[in-house]
Amino acid sequence: MDSFIGIRFKKETAKRFQEFSRTHFRSHTEALETMLDFFFYNEISPKEKLGPTGRTIEASLKKRINAVIAIMRDMEKTQTKPTVAMIESLFQTEEPKKKPLILEKKIIEEKKEVRFREKQNHTNEF
Repeated sequence: MDSFIGIRFKKETAKRFQEFSRTHFRSHTEALETMLDFFFYNEISPKEKLGPTGRTIEASLKKRINAVIAIMRDMEKTQTKPTVAMIESLFQTEEPKKKPLILEKKIIEEKKEVRFREKQNHTNEF
């Protein structure tokens, strides 16, 4: 059996370590060994900052995405929509008004209709 040694910690630090150790490890020894191994194998110091956290990275990404969306909306309003409108206006054609091609046809059609008839006198002439 392994022997134990006593180490002095402040009361608040010892309580924090005990709570952490109980939630993640079977014993306090295993918890402390795992933490020491982590720092040794990764060659980092516990006093170093590892960089931005996930929340700060997410917030900065959201800001950049919102900026890109704003740029795209501005481009759509100022460049894309006016250009599309100009191109559409170039390709739009109005149907020509239906005009008779030959004027003579109207005259012929008018002649077919009899608008006035002469009045015939029916008097008995002997």
